[in-house]
Amino acid sequence: MRYQINQNQCGFLLKNGCFIKTLFCGTYHFLKMAGCEVVTEDMEGLVGFNRIPKEILMNQDQAFAEKVLHVIIPEGYIGILKKDGAVQKVLTETEYYYWNVWNRLEVELLDMREPETAAGVSKAYLSQIPLKYYKKVEIQPGEVGILYYDNQVVRELETGTYYFWVYSKDVLCRVVDLKVRPLEITGQEILTADRIGVRINLMCTYKVVEPRVMIETIKNLENQVYACVQLVIREYVGRYRLDELLAQKEDISRFIFDRLKEEESRYCIRFCGAGIKDIILPGEIRDIMNTVLVAERKAQANVITRREEVASTRSLLNTARLMDENKTLYKLKEMECLERICAQVGNIQVGGGALLEQLKALVG
Repeated sequence: MRYQINQNQCGFLLKNGCFIKTLFCGTYHFLKMAGCEVVTEDMEGLVGFNRIPKEILMNQDQAFAEKVLHVIIPEGYIGILKKDGAVQKVLTETEYYYWNVWNRLEVELLDMREPETAAGVSKAYLSQIPLKYYKKVEIQPGEVGILYYDNQVVRELETGTYYFWVYSKDVLCRVVDLKVRPLEITGQEILTADRIGVRINLMCTYKVVEPRVMIETIKNLENQVYACVQLVIREYVGRYRLDELLAQKEDISRFIFDRLKEEESRYCIRFCGAGIKDIILPGEIRDIMNTVLVAERKAQANVITRREEVASTRSLLNTARLMDENKTLYKLKEMECLERICAQVGNIQVGGGALLEQLKALVG
């Protein structure tokens, strides 16, 4: 029987099911009646080993072994298959056989036994490697990362991007935000010393200064800081009556900030500022205070009116005394009044001459 093997193929001669030799490109004739058979395979990619065990081919046929790249991936390593220098695929199994005839194949082994060695692997390799083999950690500006191997603290990570193998150890990174955080407490209802309920809106800012201790000792940091600020507000407001509280409302923010500074070490933070935004009174108390305020303003307005009236009367009295003592001044005042009257009157018609004579006498 005639067999044709192309240039990109190879053939395996079998006789009665047993491997005899490897055949390369050419034309061959074998008697099928004698139990001869030729199995062909393309010399590209993985070697098939469809009918013949790989151990027989590799050990008994040197010509075949020279055309095959045998790859063994040790425990704790991963392989990068390159074809003519370009990355083709990631090798994760223990053993591979590749045809190495038309292209230059090579394999680079990456050691995964130490997590830190992943930092030296190029991004071109990492883009091909499945994420289950490594962990990517990104630390943004204003953040810090606490790195753990098997739940044991290793070190702190500054801003940047990090890669770690997860083959031998469980890698965990807890990221802590170090930027200033706002905390707003709205509508906090508190009883004063005279049992009047008021609502307070407060704003404060803080930042984490001991991230590692905070992670290990504090759970739900924001909730705990919120509760701390609430208690400090109640401590201050509960000491004073409402009128005392309103009289010293400007001191509230200063007191609260000082008290928060005393508590900040317990939460591994530093308070940057605190201030009262609003003090909201109950409706009936607000109405009463508005009434009092209106009454105070009215009383102030009456006092001012009376003061002006007294000043005006005193001025009139002084003018009258001067006119009484000085006849010329009195005459001048009369002429001034007459001038004012004439300025407002167009024509004057009278029935008798007495008024006209009096006016002439005044002018004369």
